[in-house]
Amino acid sequence: MALTPVRRTPRLRELDGARIAVAGMGISGTASLAALSEHTGAVLSAWDGRGDEAEARLLTPRALLDWQPDIVVVSPGLPAVGDVHTALRKAGIPIWSEVELAWRLRARDEDGEAAPWLAVTGTNGKTTTVQMAAAMAAEAGVRAAAVGNVGDPIVTAVTRGDGPDLLVVELSSFQLHSTSTMSPLAAGCLNIADDHLDWHGSREAYHADKARVYENTQLACLYPVDDRAVAAMVEEADVIEGARAIGLTRGIPAPGQIGLVEDIVAERAYGADRFHSAHELFQLEDLAHLAHGEVPLHLLSDAMMAAGLVRAAGIPPSAIRSALRSFSLGEHRIETVAVTDGVTWIDDSKATNAHAARASIRAQEDGSIVWIAGGVSKGAEFESLVADIAPRLRAAVIIGVEQEPLLRALSSQAPGVPVAVIPPSSATVMAEAVSAAREFAGTSGVVMLAPACASWDQFASYADRGDQFTRAVLE
Repeated sequence: MALTPVRRTPRLRELDGARIAVAGMGISGTASLAALSEHTGAVLSAWDGRGDEAEARLLTPRALLDWQPDIVVVSPGLPAVGDVHTALRKAGIPIWSEVELAWRLRARDEDGEAAPWLAVTGTNGKTTTVQMAAAMAAEAGVRAAAVGNVGDPIVTAVTRGDGPDLLVVELSSFQLHSTSTMSPLAAGCLNIADDHLDWHGSREAYHADKARVYENTQLACLYPVDDRAVAAMVEEADVIEGARAIGLTRGIPAPGQIGLVEDIVAERAYGADRFHSAHELFQLEDLAHLAHGEVPLHLLSDAMMAAGLVRAAGIPPSAIRSALRSFSLGEHRIETVAVTDGVTWIDDSKATNAHAARASIRAQEDGSIVWIAGGVSKGAEFESLVADIAPRLRAAVIIGVEQEPLLRALSSQAPGVPVAVIPPSSATVMAEAVSAAREFAGTSGVVMLAPACASWDQFASYADRGDQFTRAVLE
């Protein structure tokens, strides 16, 4: 049996004496501060907008600049167009994400080798994809971990001497914005649709930050061939010499692609024989237990991306198929929470943008859906979403504080669909939403929580929103 390599995090001597500020003391910032304290000789300070003097200085651009930092490690919660980022850019102070710090602090074995990264981004599907990929690697006996927006903070995972031998890293556009030296073994962007435009300032800026996932890729850049925006990211990426572009298609794969041959997902992307033969990775039936009826396209895309990424790390097809057969989706992802009085109640609270909500609703075989939606719009518009799903809607129940964008879209794109509005000031918002949905549904059809919006206006998190939905349905 192969021995687990012993890795140690090298002390970054170049940071000795450097003044490093950590701005934002959430999970990411707290982990970054701990790693910097343990593995560098930097002069450190913690900053947070809550102004808890006992733990962190009150974060304002002026106070931060007055401290004269050499580097600032920023929380993903600080928007790129916000006053902190703006002030730091104007002052020419380097800005690092936790991801950037983690890449520089990776533990290494006695040969100087660190555990490779498989990097995943996209507007939707990231968490499912990284969890699938980690499960595939584990099935092959590789100590793998899904990290980033799932699991441990990245900087914590990579600095443990007994850490994983392969990291599957979920990366948001927030994290990628201030990441520059990361060099993953393989990288993929699942999809791109308008989201977080308020954080980035524009669609162009959002796309540019997502595209950073492909920079410095060593072996494989995976992308959906029918998404021209993502394909352009790969075409323009500055990668390590020898890295190849691998397209994911729902058609028969050409050389250099992973695709679908009837009900078989086949790969013609790796190995010397890729121009002549295809290798079976898995079959659609391996995903059937995750779907309500026919396997939805977004779930197939996630599995194809995960399989393509782990193939770059040498994981065999047998492990890929075995892992998918036993895989289960996380909570609040198209999760059936009850079937009562002929009505199916589905929690997809994780659908925090229009792209995700569209995929969820279109995946339902039932064409009579009561849709519970609303929250923080993040600058998005919903006309295209509502136009696409209007034929499937029996009714809509609108929650959240920012209700106008959804109400405007429903009025213009689905004028015949009944709508109930839960007052933003309600103290029992989800209970009232479920009650209204139950009236609309009657004794048949589907009630789906697919909010298309973030949750932080009325709930602690998307998980809290989903939990409250489940409780209200079961009461």
